[in-house]
Amino acid sequence: MKICIINGPNLNLLGKREPEVYGSETFEDYFETLKQKFPNIELSYYQSNIEGELIGKIQEVGFSFDGIILNAGAYTHTSIGLGDAMKAVTTPVIEVHISNTYARESFRHQSYLSGNAKGVILGFGLKSYELAIQSFL
Repeated sequence: MKICIINGPNLNLLGKREPEVYGSETFEDYFETLKQKFPNIELSYYQSNIEGELIGKIQEVGFSFDGIILNAGAYTHTSIGLGDAMKAVTTPVIEVHISNTYARESFRHQSYLSGNAKGVILGFGLKSYELAIQSFL
């Protein structure tokens, strides 16, 4: 099984950015933990702050992988293009968020991705990614 985790803008700052919301662990460190927890799954990871690069990655893996886990960050609330990319590919996509977006600012309550996702997991910290992986098993 092959699963690609795709993270959007500012998620490269995990461990530094708003630790009260996002925690103090870097995603790179957490990704190593995920690889150890799921040794029989081929996990890959991609992060970009650029919307078009995220769309390109979804298109690249969206016909050959078994699953995509997408945390589009702030693009969740603004990007019709990412939603269209999810709809265009055959690989199922799980939308994840570290924080509970419904407990935050009202603009974060809208997602342009959820309607094209297999499911949505939010509010469980970095464990949201682990839950998304388990959903593919």
